[in-house]
Amino acid sequence: MNLIEKQISTQKIYEGKIITVRKDTALLPNGKTAIREIVEHNGGICIAPLTENNELIFVKQFRYPYGEILLELPAGKRDKDEDPLEGAKRELKEETGATAGKIVSLGQLYPTVAYCDEIIWLYLATNLKFGEQKLDEDEFLSVSKIPLETAAEMVLNGEIKDSKTQVAILKIKMLKDKGLL
Repeated sequence: MNLIEKQISTQKIYEGKIITVRKDTALLPNGKTAIREIVEHNGGICIAPLTENNELIFVKQFRYPYGEILLELPAGKRDKDEDPLEGAKRELKEETGATAGKIVSLGQLYPTVAYCDEIIWLYLATNLKFGEQKLDEDEFLSVSKIPLETAAEMVLNGEIKDSKTQVAILKIKMLKDKGLL
């Protein structure tokens, strides 16, 4: 069965600092057409710093679209053409002041597949050394540590709402439980 849609035309609707929005006309597998509104984004990075005491380092940050302070793993947007691993190292240092002796890829996450092309690269950071944070000028956050086991429970009971954080925590927990980390 053919499931592929093909772009017939595209029109840029908005171009901002972080996103571009376009409107495409797509040819559907049945020969009809449909409008597809797409948010283009350079992607993001999420890095899960895990201490030698099996604690994850989190940040609390106000997230404007939700009007809430959310508990998240350190993360940020990927600069255009930036290597995701380098971006992960940058975000770890900026938000927590830490550098990692070892960084392991946890794969990629597609957070909003219906209308956005964003990819979030997930990483685990261990063998941490701490220095000073280097927050962006418009970035305000607080840092805390939570045991991995507790963090996994917080995901399951709805206390951690951020998808990239949820996925990274559960992947790390599962990998550790299987003896793969």
